[in-house]
Amino acid sequence: MMPVASVNKGTGPVSEDWFQAALAPMATRPEHGDTSHAVHMLAQHYGIDTEIVPLASEVERTDELRLPDGRRLILKTSARPEAVESFAFQSGTLSDLEAYADVIAPKVLRTRDGALMFRDGRTCGYVQTRLEGAPLHAEEQTPAIARQSGQALGRLNLALARCDPPSTRRPVLWHIGCWTRLSALSCHLPDGPLAEHVRAAMADYLSQVAPRLDALDWQITHNDPSPHNMLETRGGTGFIDFGDGGWNPRLQDLAVAAGHMVTDPELPLGGAEQVLAGYASVIPLSDLDRAVIVGLMRARQAALVLINAWRSHLFPDQAIYINKNVARSQNGLAILSRLDARAEAAAVTAALSQPPQAA
Repeated sequence: MMPVASVNKGTGPVSEDWFQAALAPMATRPEHGDTSHAVHMLAQHYGIDTEIVPLASEVERTDELRLPDGRRLILKTSARPEAVESFAFQSGTLSDLEAYADVIAPKVLRTRDGALMFRDGRTCGYVQTRLEGAPLHAEEQTPAIARQSGQALGRLNLALARCDPPSTRRPVLWHIGCWTRLSALSCHLPDGPLAEHVRAAMADYLSQVAPRLDALDWQITHNDPSPHNMLETRGGTGFIDFGDGGWNPRLQDLAVAAGHMVTDPELPLGGAEQVLAGYASVIPLSDLDRAVIVGLMRARQAALVLINAWRSHLFPDQAIYINKNVARSQNGLAILSRLDARAEAAAVTAALSQPPQAA
């Protein structure tokens, strides 16, 4: 078990201006267009001539580069002003993580000038390697895989605690400081059990969890280790897409990953037990961590439902992609809503005593 680097405490809810700055990019369609500009930028900044295949993306433009020698790379670009800070954070984080052999993540390609990212007129961007592996959402959720992903996330958090990328406190809608304001988006939810679970989760978060956030350990986090951003590779569980990362409670990464694995109604925590146990075998959970983890899981599930309901209202033609994780959150909220405070505590205690599972 490695020691955790020193961390600072966080801060409370964000200001209205900060929240609006975080909201704006998510209310804008992803950038698309022909590949001619990308061809020019790759040749100028990297000396690369390659086939370009556009990929689905939430905000910035993402393209796959298929090189003649068989290698695959990822190009991320954007002409939006806020992308400069976002790409500086993403490329800086990936660069810092290269020092940690036990963390599997893409590597950044340097430009011809040795920089981590480039500016080309209004457009900025960077190039990274493409991880080869199967995303967790396409794999059977076995206890062994769940535990392995929790351990990998713990190792990632240990490494991120020692990273020092720029723009760590830029506005990001998925930042925990925004959660107290997200209930305003509930008007986009259809009446029914889902809306009730979301409102209950957010009410519990406001009364039981939010007042204790500053006492948690804060550091650089991934902030979206979902089954679409965690891959089973030959070397173990890897992580992609650090675009939502920044300065958050360390425990938030565990809440996100564990929340997505609440799928089995026969288990108190729906199958997230082994994720918690695997993570805690790398970074032990404090008494406070144990007390708030389920509330954080439910609140993050509710935040995902609220944000994606709002974005689906804005962009109905993209609803399938936007809602790719909503079914998991909906199911997870239904399972976790059965627990009262005493049952939550018992479930977490039992989860952390789970024995290792054979692969």
